[in-house]
Amino acid sequence: MPIARAAGNTLIRLGAVALACTLLAACGSGSTGAQDDGGKVTLTVDLFGTFGFKEAGLYKEYEKLHPNITIKQSDTQEERNYWKALQTRLAGGGGLADVQAVEIGRIASVAQRQSDKFEDLNQYGAGKLKDTFTEAKWEAATTKSGQVMGLGTDTGPGAICYRTDLLKKAGLPTDREELARKWSTWDGYLKLGAQYMKNAPAKSAWIDSVRSVYTNVAGQYKERYYNTSGKLVYENSPAVKEAWDLSVRAQKAGLSAKLAQWTPSWNQAFAAGSFATLPCPAWMLGYIKGQAGDAGKGKWDVAEMPGRAGNWGGAYLSIPRAAQHKKEAYELIAWLTAPEQQAKLFTKIGNFPSSVPAIAEVADTKDPYFSNAPIGRIFGDAAKEAPVQVLGVNDQDIQEQFAAALFEVEKKGTAPDTAWQHAEKGIQNALG
Repeated sequence: MPIARAAGNTLIRLGAVALACTLLAACGSGSTGAQDDGGKVTLTVDLFGTFGFKEAGLYKEYEKLHPNITIKQSDTQEERNYWKALQTRLAGGGGLADVQAVEIGRIASVAQRQSDKFEDLNQYGAGKLKDTFTEAKWEAATTKSGQVMGLGTDTGPGAICYRTDLLKKAGLPTDREELARKWSTWDGYLKLGAQYMKNAPAKSAWIDSVRSVYTNVAGQYKERYYNTSGKLVYENSPAVKEAWDLSVRAQKAGLSAKLAQWTPSWNQAFAAGSFATLPCPAWMLGYIKGQAGDAGKGKWDVAEMPGRAGNWGGAYLSIPRAAQHKKEAYELIAWLTAPEQQAKLFTKIGNFPSSVPAIAEVADTKDPYFSNAPIGRIFGDAAKEAPVQVLGVNDQDIQEQFAAALFEVEKKGTAPDTAWQHAEKGIQNALG
């Protein structure tokens, strides 16, 4: 997931949609601003967060292989802002890029409600790629009639990223295998957090935000907000209950730095040492590097997450029916999501593949920045054990409401029961 996904799938979204419109020549007119000139084509790619394509040099590589293609990317910092703008553009039919990203929490909405707004990629030959993707990734973007609404980028298997220097100062072990044993359960994770807080370095907490606990615990269940029949079940969902209760416990124990994720203060906290641990999907590795900088190299490490399995984030690349260069757009997204490119993205950025051959290729990958942690094995094992999640049309909206309610609890001191009621009301409003 691209970052700020979550969704997200996936590092910070660098530009707002409004800014993106100013960069594209006819942003609200039905044109994407791409111009043909003597056989040359400009492909526009609209993303949220950092998918890593630009950072890993994949655009330049593709342009070198295809001299007639120029790629222009626009970004939005937060996925919810991106999605809102995308819905407006889909309704009006204008201002759409040739390639639009879709967060995993939104793909069910595209497949079940908006298949008339996006290209069925089967007509370009996508069916031949089915066996190269994990079953869960492929099926989530496939309609009941067999249309393929997008090609998968990364997935979000989880681990715990932690600061070895801060744990050492607090008198806790720093070995990743020992820590994995101590926090093999979420109860163990919170108990170790309580020990940390007794001797924590000044201005340092155990975790960035209780939202991190909620999102990752809920991501370890097959059913969260919908059941397999497509019925809303969040009110009595074991996944939501456990995730909520553990988050509230973390808040009451004073383990959180109370930082709103994807904000400037949260970004600064990575370098400042404001928290010692962070439940982190694979795509978070690149984000940490970007925020902690060179000074953080060797201070961070990665260990298995409590319960090991889980998934937070991941995304798709889709082509709107209003896109100008559909054939060229498909060729680009097929190349960007191919095993070779997915493997490169993991080794360079940290985005874990949804491509079966790529997963095998990165199994032995280690990351020098994270103290040579065997990230290929850690995230690979988590991916193997992660449940095939049931995704509903409003998954992302529901998750955001629970996250917002928990932020009320930790930041404003709102009573958990009252915050839960706020979440339910917010969900009802979001669902209409």
